[in-house]
Parts: sequence; C-alpha cells; structure tokens
Amino acid sequence: MIQVGIAGSAGYTAGELIRLLLQHPKAVINFAYSTSNAGNLISSVHDDLIGETDLTFTNEVNPNVNVVFLCLGHGNSKKFLEEHTFAPHTKVIDLSNDFRLEKDALFMGRDFVYGLPEFQKAAIKEASNIANPGCFATAIQLALLPLAKEKKLTHEVHIHAVTGSTGAGQSLSATSHFTWRNNNFSYYKPFTHQHLGEISETLTSLQGTLDTAINFMPYRGDFTRGIFVTAYTNFDGSLEDAKAIYKNYFKNAPFTTVSDTELNLKQVVNTNKCLVHLHKHENKLLITSCIDNLLKGASGQAIHNMNLMFGLEETTGLHIKASYF
Repeated sequence: MIQVGIAGSAGYTAGELIRLLLQHPKAVINFAYSTSNAGNLISSVHDDLIGETDLTFTNEVNPNVNVVFLCLGHGNSKKFLEEHTFAPHTKVIDLSNDFRLEKDALFMGRDFVYGLPEFQKAAIKEASNIANPGCFATAIQLALLPLAKEKKLTHEVHIHAVTGSTGAGQSLSATSHFTWRNNNFSYYKPFTHQHLGEISETLTSLQGTLDTAINFMPYRGDFTRGIFVTAYTNFDGSLEDAKAIYKNYFKNAPFTTVSDTELNLKQVVNTNKCLVHLHKHENKLLITSCIDNLLKGASGQAIHNMNLMFGLEETTGLHIKASYF
C-alpha cells in the first residue's frame, strides 16, 4: 500500500483528496497535517466523512511516507518544504501554484514536472515531484491543446470561463459569502488571471511559438462546484476536421471525452472527467470544456498523477459517477 501524507488537510481540496483516498484500493493515509486542527477528528471539519473514518489531524509529519500531497495556500508549499525534510524516495504532489511555471520548477533539489496527464503522461510516470495544474488551467488547456498540437492556434483566442464558489477556497471573503454570491454573477481578474502563465507555457511547447493573444475572462458563478469554459478562435477546416483532431489527441485519455452533444455542468460534477464539445459557426470554432474544479481541477487529477507515478492503472480509485439528479 502507498503510504500517503497530506499537508494543509482542512481545506476543500484536501477534503476531497481524503474522501478519494479512503476508497483507494492501493493507498492508505499515514498522516493528515493541520496545525490549527491537530488532535481533532478529520470528520469534525470534513463532516461529509462522518462514519467514513476515525482518523485525526496531526501537527507532526512522517518524513518517510511514499508520497505527500501539499494542499496549501499559494506560496506556502515552498515554506512547508523548507521547514520539513522528507526522505529522498518520498514523492511530492503540490496542488498550489508554487512550482507550475518553468522558472519555479526546481526547488531545494526537487525538480517539479507539470502534472497534466493529457499533456505529458510519459514524463509524469518518471517524475518524483509534480506540480498539479490549476483548475481553470486544466479546463482551458484541454480545450486548446489539440489545436496547439496541430499548430492551428494561429488566430486570437477568446475564453470565457465560470467557476463555482469552492474555487475561492474555504476561507470567507467579500465575494464568497452566501449573501453576496447567491443570485449574483461577476467577473474578476480580466485578462490577467494567474493561470494564464501555465496555459501559455503548455500551448507554446506544442505550438512551437505562440504569437497570438489568449484573452481570458474568468467569472464567479452562483453554484458551488464546476467550471464551464467556452473558447473560440478562427479555424479553417470543417467541424469534422476539428472532431478528428480532438478525438485523436484524446484517444488515450481515459478521463477526457469529446461529446457530440452540448454540455452542462451536472455531467461532470463529482467526477474526474473533462467533457469537450465542438461547434463550428462560419469561420469560428467554438470549444466547450467542463470539469469539476475540486476533482479534475485539483484532487482527482492529483490522484491520477499519483497512480501514474507509482505504476498503477491510471483510473484506480477514480471511477466516480456524476451527481446528475
């Protein structure tokens, strides 16, 4: 059994990670680190786990676990690794943005590989350290990487993406209170969202050079889970040409499916799936991409990466049905 440690265990992504790991046939939770909740039952914070586990939070780490997941706030993963030394064999999967960009990938002798399986599965299998992609970045890259692979991102791209309130994390802010979020809709960080950096790097690595603008408008939605992306750009081929490109790109991607029918969020919430739909209007190709931000956009993808790193069948522990009704 893979011995697993989790740091930053009280947040939304850690809660989903714990939920999945408790059902994983090849992994067991060795410790769940949380200084603010040390000694308390995990189910006292993640109360969807009442009756599922008697594990408690701890303020101590086991440096010899096989893998540690870092579910810490952005900027805190580096601090945690500076303060806690792990054995050379311990693999690290970081869910923050601390190591996603190429300039940040090497840290304290650990070389982090960008962990988007549909982008570089072979590299992930050989990696000891993974930078798990951002949630918006996952959905947007899966919408655009097939075009970049065929060197067809040659025109300006326009992206609109809406996320649920869990994307803002567990700590309350002015725009995450129920009274503000309910019956409301707004944009934030127009054209400057932090996930654009990792998106640009992967697109460039496939396209060769990326001379066109990627315009990204993120929105806050009045729901809790999920990301719904629409992206459009000029495309010279037919709709059938586009479908062939996408289905070929994702032919070995067990969690990403090109759908011939239009999409909605209920099809992906509570799953590790990404669904992609294509629509052609005149000379423009519209790509829709849907994921659960906490699973495919965070914890589910992190376990997918763990499975690849330890030589397991990549879907192990991730067969989850959508909560459609």
